[in-house]
Amino acid sequence: MSSTRPAAVIVLAAGEGTRMKSATPKVLHEICGRSLLGHVVASARHTDPGRLVVVVGHARERVTEHLAGLDPDVLTAVQEEQRGTGHAVRRALEELTARGGAPTGTVLVTCGDTPLLTGETLASLAAEHADAGNAVTVLTAEVPDATGYGRIVRAEDGSVTAIVEHKDADEAVRAIREINSGVFAFDAEALADALARLTTDNSQGEEYLTDVLGILRAEGRRVGACRAADHREISGINNRVQLAAARRMLNDRLLERAMLAGVTVVDPASVWVDVTVGFEPDAVIHPGTQLRGATRIGAGAEVGPHTTLTDTVVGPGATVLNTVSVGAEIGGDATVGPYAYLRPGTRLGASAKIGTYVETKNATVGEGTKVPHLTYVGDATIGDHTNIGAASVFVNYDGQHKHHTTIGSHCRTGSDNMFVAPVTIGDGAYTAAGSVITRDVPPGSLAVARGQQRNIEGWVARKRPGSAAAKAAEAAGEGPSGDAGVTG
Repeated sequence: MSSTRPAAVIVLAAGEGTRMKSATPKVLHEICGRSLLGHVVASARHTDPGRLVVVVGHARERVTEHLAGLDPDVLTAVQEEQRGTGHAVRRALEELTARGGAPTGTVLVTCGDTPLLTGETLASLAAEHADAGNAVTVLTAEVPDATGYGRIVRAEDGSVTAIVEHKDADEAVRAIREINSGVFAFDAEALADALARLTTDNSQGEEYLTDVLGILRAEGRRVGACRAADHREISGINNRVQLAAARRMLNDRLLERAMLAGVTVVDPASVWVDVTVGFEPDAVIHPGTQLRGATRIGAGAEVGPHTTLTDTVVGPGATVLNTVSVGAEIGGDATVGPYAYLRPGTRLGASAKIGTYVETKNATVGEGTKVPHLTYVGDATIGDHTNIGAASVFVNYDGQHKHHTTIGSHCRTGSDNMFVAPVTIGDGAYTAAGSVITRDVPPGSLAVARGQQRNIEGWVARKRPGSAAAKAAEAAGEGPSGDAGVTG
């Protein structure tokens, strides 16, 4: 293991987070597609640690279950009673020792509610700690308002002499704007030794991890600090206001990264993306768009305005307007919307068209095929270069089971068609408007499935005398007596 690679990363996530006023544990609240804890674990993994352990306490069953789905290799240590950060770290070291031996080398300690802290900053902390030969290195930041944070107290030579919690600080110390981030790099052996000597002699009656610095300094050990370039990275989340602010900052960071990589975001203030979204150069994202999950936007594609895509792949050059899509694949140069709904299992071929008020589900639509308006396509396969008439419904459910409809290539289906599955329309076939198709249609055939039209002449004059319709009919040339004849 290299000198800059940490032997272990400890994430503190045992607190209840009462100020969130939520049944959901604080570290499981989400921003930009990941839980707060998920962001911290991802940053910790960036440092390539030998082991990663999360200290859990409040709602530990839920947090542990979440971690198992997030990163199965993460270890957990249980802090039954929240007796302070020092006690939490000691529990983590005990777990690490029991599950592979006491760590040697650098141990990073971070917090489960700091989603803006990047892996790059953690790696820099580990590197500076190793290069300086410190016993402990604290990540600090200078902030506009330090209220509530532990203050960094330095000696004249710039070394760190103590971290004083806000509640224990006098006025002179409270005037300091450099604060403790709660993130540290420790020499593992020095940390274990100092933790064993912590006391609860403070206003909270807890074991403060920050007191380790004083213990080590009193022994003549080197205590250093690494100042974060952007103080916003160390922002912790304690309430919904801070959660929203962190979401805004992380979203801005993600969009800035995309724009610098060649993506046009017309109005960054109204576009929201998850950390897992991917872009190719020359994609254009219009206002009011939300991109979630594993969504991928191809080169030159245009998305929005007012579009929400979740786990959706948009091919190069495609256009997606005023659309909701979940789990769909949109082919290159395809057009979707406005007001379309693509449900899971939708696969659109190159240059396909899904138009206004069209809903699709578990449907494959071939290259160049058009479904222009007012249609539901469910459990279906449509070939290439086919046109589906307006107001068509793929009737796929019999009350117990779903059934499949297949429409071939180069077909022309009429408006107001019902395709009662299971049914197959052969290549090159036509269906008449208003038809209810219940039987297979051979290739090249015309299917007509509707009742014969009858015209009952004079009906309005006899059944609606004196009405506006009767007067209009009379003016058009039909006498008031009408004619009872039936044609058709």
